[in-house]
Amino acid sequence: MRLVRYHEHGGPEVLLVENADVPSPADTEILIQVEAVGVNFIETQLRRGKAPFPSPLPGVPHGDVVGRIEGVGAEVTNLVAGDRVVAWIVQAAYADYVVVDAAQAMVIPESFDAAAATVLASTAQVAVSVLQIGQVKPGETVVVHAAAGAIGHLVVQLAKIHGVRTVIGTVGSSAKRDFVLAQGADAVVSYESDGWPDQVRELTGGVDVVLDSVEGKVFQPSLALLKPYGRLVYYGFAGATGGLAQLSVSDLFGLKCVVGAAFDVWLGSDPEGAAKARADLVEYMLTGQLRPAVHARVPLDEVADAQRIIEDRAQLGRVVLVP
Repeated sequence: MRLVRYHEHGGPEVLLVENADVPSPADTEILIQVEAVGVNFIETQLRRGKAPFPSPLPGVPHGDVVGRIEGVGAEVTNLVAGDRVVAWIVQAAYADYVVVDAAQAMVIPESFDAAAATVLASTAQVAVSVLQIGQVKPGETVVVHAAAGAIGHLVVQLAKIHGVRTVIGTVGSSAKRDFVLAQGADAVVSYESDGWPDQVRELTGGVDVVLDSVEGKVFQPSLALLKPYGRLVYYGFAGATGGLAQLSVSDLFGLKCVVGAAFDVWLGSDPEGAAKARADLVEYMLTGQLRPAVHARVPLDEVADAQRIIEDRAQLGRVVLVP
């Protein structure tokens, strides 16, 4: 089978499509023949060796996988060969076949488009988690940074599903404005504009929640936008340069709260709640309330192009690899 690896840190050109043996599932694992792989921003940082945690070599990109089960381990009882599943936190995901623990997969409807269904792995679950962690309530005003991205466009949709009164999406390029409005945002501003915080204030007078996956230069202005008892959920660092943002305790004296969010911690803290969230996401897709946008379907052999789209900040929604 084909498997993508990199043996040095660098640009997309270091990604190599190599031959490898089809893996065998361990007792608690399943073997999946891959239909589609969701490409996540963090993998571009790991490939460059610039993520804020170790990136050992040789590297194998992780990802979100949709496919059909080809085999199951001896202890797997909830899934069987032939089931169509989505799986999250899949190691060595850019491949024709993958293995993953059965607890990290769920059955999905046959009617779902494979590329669109990849969001049911990490991206849509992350979107749910940041809304929960931010304790977002109906009637509130929320800023969603990077609202055209794989996670951001789903956050906008889910916020509206849950009754948020005003959603303001931010983007890095004005060319993404119409796309974000189509997701349900009430207004869109460019965080590349020096005056973006003033634009948000004019629209809202202050916001209840900021959901921040950009960090970098938007972090402090975002904190300043919060009303008393406002919450900033920090769950990514796409715009960070020279280290992560620093926070002074005095920044919180205006009755403001900053909380960091991590997908794996959220999963482990409330497994039953996460399972319910996944079931809700499937229902939202079945009823057309959640509409994942697929920006590009890229052949596995052209994997460098897929990650290049993300690094160029060009995507509107999800970038997907298709073996």
